[in-house]
Amino acid sequence: MMTTSTGKHRSATGTMGRKVAALITAVATALGIAAVASPTASADDRAILGPNCTWSNDNYFIQNCWFDSPAMGQKIQVQIKRSNSDAAVYMLDGLRARDDWNAWTKLGNIGDVFVNDDINVVMPVGGASQFYADWVGPFRGNTTPKNPKWETFLTSELPNQLAAGFGISKTNNAIVGLSMGGTAALNLAGRHRDQFKQVTSLSGYLNTTWPGMYLALQYAMNEGSQGANIWDMWGSPVDPVRFQNDPLLNVMKLRGMPVYLAAAAGIPNGGRDTENFFNDPIGGVAGIVLEQMAASQTVRYEAAARLAGANVTASYPLIGVHNWTLWKPELVKARPAILNSLRNIQSPLPQSGGSALGSLQLPF
Repeated sequence: MMTTSTGKHRSATGTMGRKVAALITAVATALGIAAVASPTASADDRAILGPNCTWSNDNYFIQNCWFDSPAMGQKIQVQIKRSNSDAAVYMLDGLRARDDWNAWTKLGNIGDVFVNDDINVVMPVGGASQFYADWVGPFRGNTTPKNPKWETFLTSELPNQLAAGFGISKTNNAIVGLSMGGTAALNLAGRHRDQFKQVTSLSGYLNTTWPGMYLALQYAMNEGSQGANIWDMWGSPVDPVRFQNDPLLNVMKLRGMPVYLAAAAGIPNGGRDTENFFNDPIGGVAGIVLEQMAASQTVRYEAAARLAGANVTASYPLIGVHNWTLWKPELVKARPAILNSLRNIQSPLPQSGGSALGSLQLPF
């Protein structure tokens, strides 16, 4: 049954949380330290801490939560900004995903982008070089998890727990990914149309069976997590699993879906990009080459997606390399498409600059 915002579970703990939040807001406002807090924040689910969660120091109501993954044999951290609605956007990280926080929180300013939008933000943590895939073999890299079954987690295990603990719908979601995450976002959206209603790829590798890509991805994966082996992820170059995970070859699965694509021409912006280039020439060249590779594949993918009947919006900035200077503004541009694709969103929520209840390490 489809979950609606009016049918969300409100536990006794959640009710107490809102009361305490309202009290703290009132006191803080009286002391002049929470001027940005809304007087209606007591009815704001963003200030309610979820089960098995603690407050993040990223502000913007972001929580650090832990969820069971029987498929991976461990608990997986997921950072969440909750809302009053049952809609959610899943935010996938890049090839160098850390084991302690999702880069969208600290590098992508995700809290600021969606701070007053009535949408849950779901950010899985970890999985460097793993492409959010169900691996066919063991993971030999020096990061975690060691038994990657990300597709199972993101499309089965996690949605069940989000529905039970946060009232988040299993069928009212968008998914966004950058670089490695862009590849995964399109694959997951195509295979799980019941779960995802919109997909965004920022600088993704969207034609992974293109000549030379097997070796290129192997090199990149080993850079992201030393010891990672593409053979263990998708099998040999002729394994059917490899072809099942090429977004371009499976583009017909996105017929009718809103798709946002972005990739730049790989020209440094003359500011921080140029500074980074001089500080790290090898990294600077890599940023240019990676973005040009992503752009060429995104152009091919766009053409195929339009022919397949997907509802495509594409952005190709002339200036931009493979880094957050490009991805942050592109997410802002994709935001309307994400929000418009989902149901039950009441926009906006009470105004907050991010330094209200979300930044107080509340004990509830």
